[in-house]
Amino acid sequence: MTFDAVGLAGGGNRCYWQSGFLKAFSQHQPLNPRFYVSVSAGAYHGAMFLAGVGDRVRESAFAFAEKGHRGIDWRALRRRQSPLVVGALFRQLLASEFGEAELATLKAAPPMLIQLSGVPDWMPGTLGALGSIGAYQIEKLLTDGTHSKAGLRMKLRPTWFSTHNVDYPGELVDALMATSSVPPFMPVGRVRGRAYLDGGLVDNPPLMKLSEVEAKGWKTLLLSTRFGRTPPAVANRIVVGPSEDIPVNKFSVGDAAGIRHAYEVGLRDGLAFAQKGPAADPVK
Repeated sequence: MTFDAVGLAGGGNRCYWQSGFLKAFSQHQPLNPRFYVSVSAGAYHGAMFLAGVGDRVRESAFAFAEKGHRGIDWRALRRRQSPLVVGALFRQLLASEFGEAELATLKAAPPMLIQLSGVPDWMPGTLGALGSIGAYQIEKLLTDGTHSKAGLRMKLRPTWFSTHNVDYPGELVDALMATSSVPPFMPVGRVRGRAYLDGGLVDNPPLMKLSEVEAKGWKTLLLSTRFGRTPPAVANRIVVGPSEDIPVNKFSVGDAAGIRHAYEVGLRDGLAFAQKGPAADPVK
């Protein structure tokens, strides 16, 4: 199996399934697309995979989760900080794991387009976040939520930031934070001085870039994170999702069992897909 492009959907902690899938699949079949496109937490897992540090980063995340920290620290209010700790902890993890060596490896790998939701100049970032998240919740009530585009109705604009255009490690961290920006859990993102929100608010999974190249006959692979609810496959696209439910909370910082389960299901699914192809997966 060869693919010209690979898409990584968002899903918070469910994206540990993608980590397992990518590791198992790549150990049995070459995965060398022309590019990747990723959104939200899918970008974090794509970056660790392409930088060759997946095992190390996951072990750091698993070890921290084993401590069982709560997601809220009310003492932070005294420091005039958000009591929702996931944003600060995520930035600390990224900054500690992605340095100059990792960035160099990323630039030697196929480019990954990190999808962001640009906030209009006239719109405060917080207003854009609240409006888009509200529209997203309404969208989920009216649809099955398999393809979110609510942010487009709030005039957010899709933007893509290539890993090949990152100037320094801190800028990579900024981009990975921005594509996952869902206030109040995650702060409004900033890359090169501009405000951005979670890329999934305009297109999750990231189908815009995939559709562009599928129309040219390129073959694509989309890794969803939803069990039983994935976008339908179209011409030139294979869609793969988890083979069983991934019940982990998207923003939990202390659910070690949940994220390990997501990763382990991904390992099994990636191996099965590498050995048997699309016929191995009920979602295709």
